[in-house]
Amino acid sequence: MALQKREDVKEVDKWDLTPMYTSYEDWEKDIQKVTESVKEVAAFKGRIMESSSTLYEFYLAYDKMNRISDLVYLYARLLCDGDTTNSEYQKMKSRVEKMMEDISTELSFVSSEMLSADYSTILEYIKENPKLEEFAFDLEKMFRYKDHTLSEKEEEIITKASNAFGTGDEVFYNFDNADIHLGEITNEDGELEEVTNSNYIKLMNSKNRQVRKDAFEHMYHYFESFKNTISSAYKGQIKEDFFMSDIRKYPNPLEMSLYRDSIDSSVYKNLISTVHDNLGAMYDYMALRKKVLGLDEMHMYDVYVDIVDATPADIPFEEGKKILFEALKPLGDTYLSDLQKAFDERWIDKYPNVGKKSGAYSWGSFDTYPYLLLNYNGTVDSVSTMGHELGHSMHSYYSNKYQNSMNANYPIFLAEIASTVNEVLINDYLYKNAKTKKEKMLYLTEFLDKVRTTIYRQTMFAEFEMIMHDKYEQNIPITEEELSSTYYDLNKLYYGDNMISDDLIRYEWLRIPHFYTPFYVYKYATGLSSAIAIASDILKGKEGAKEAYLEFLRSGCSDYPLNILKKAGVDMTTPEPISKAITMFEEKLKELKELI
Repeated sequence: MALQKREDVKEVDKWDLTPMYTSYEDWEKDIQKVTESVKEVAAFKGRIMESSSTLYEFYLAYDKMNRISDLVYLYARLLCDGDTTNSEYQKMKSRVEKMMEDISTELSFVSSEMLSADYSTILEYIKENPKLEEFAFDLEKMFRYKDHTLSEKEEEIITKASNAFGTGDEVFYNFDNADIHLGEITNEDGELEEVTNSNYIKLMNSKNRQVRKDAFEHMYHYFESFKNTISSAYKGQIKEDFFMSDIRKYPNPLEMSLYRDSIDSSVYKNLISTVHDNLGAMYDYMALRKKVLGLDEMHMYDVYVDIVDATPADIPFEEGKKILFEALKPLGDTYLSDLQKAFDERWIDKYPNVGKKSGAYSWGSFDTYPYLLLNYNGTVDSVSTMGHELGHSMHSYYSNKYQNSMNANYPIFLAEIASTVNEVLINDYLYKNAKTKKEKMLYLTEFLDKVRTTIYRQTMFAEFEMIMHDKYEQNIPITEEELSSTYYDLNKLYYGDNMISDDLIRYEWLRIPHFYTPFYVYKYATGLSSAIAIASDILKGKEGAKEAYLEFLRSGCSDYPLNILKKAGVDMTTPEPISKAITMFEEKLKELKELI
């Protein structure tokens, strides 16, 4: 079935952006307000640290500017993501991106000027002016960067240079969304169907092996044909990473990335080593899949197909919503009542359309709804994705409600916990309410596949990033062959001898957008590990577990991530949460074997 054009999608199925702006003219007026607010902030140059009252007034002006600029930026980006082929939206997107670059350049003096003072002065100001207390943690986090901040003139140069960065990400964004054309294959019904980013996993879950094989080959032959272009884009990203880490005086890009969350690199490396120690469980699962599917050889296009077929092929959106609310009942009535707002207030853009950004995300600002972009396609996986993104949105909703604007924007390290708690609860509900043995098997495999894709696969991505950055640091040429061969070898290691690592899988890395946000994907793996621990306590009715989790959601970024997580009973400085998750993986694998 052909995708709808954006203008043909029902309003009720699209997000409602009118609480932000009702017209282009209103948006334009706020663009002008951004210009004025930037001038107000710039007027503090040279006197931010004059007194406690001046520092407080600066913070108010800076906060006001950030909130309005976030609003106009978000609006343009959401419009564009809804239809990347719309030239007017593209212009709006380009305009706000340039606006944010200009703001960054004009206000590049802020951090260096503030950091020219001693932190002891900040503490004295807070004592002198209690109103500064609401900005205390933000100031503490800022002064951690004192050793990584240069002079005002140097900061200005770096900011101007930074405006030229991000080209690799932009090239990939347009290539993967606006320009991509994967061709058509014959689907299960014998009809021609265009392969898209949105329906790829659905095609890979087809019971017809030829459909899976054709979709796989269409996807990766397409990326293979552009392998040198995308390799150049990613190599540019790696160069950018090293430039910034060097100029900012970090040991390497990994350390720079982790510094923001006050996380030691041992947490990242511990994830990889713990998963390596437990690859046997992954190999056992691949062997079981091969046996159940009755395959002499299991290829990479066989890893997504359900090994049992015990649910309807299509779950309408409203039915998916019903499942979601039942599954999340353990979180309590208050959570469910607030969750209903996402549907009543139309936070959600539901279905794929021509030109719509692929995948799914939750994104908002302090003064807006936490919007969701979905490409709902009626599978169990799309129900889980909806729950995942709503986990993000509810985290944002509670953080914005209980924290000020400076302490509301929680880091990604914590974000993936809220989303995956929902996924674990949804899976548990479906498993417990399964009416047949085959259904139980289906939901067991769904959990196993979630661990496979989120802990094992995302850790493989994380290791790929680390290896390629290490090779660049060792002056090993980052060619397409080096990138693709490294990825292919990792794929063989993580999937084991029970899989045929088809040659085309070497090009899978080419289609991973997260590689343009360096050292990001490991947070999916740590997030699921943490989520399994939290959800397990809630489901078992552990005293105080639900309340501790809701307090976690309300905490925003009011403390460092590992500290907030410890309050919820999870310590990611140890292998324990990852080992617990893999232990549950092994237990469910054992149960699946017994059912089979």
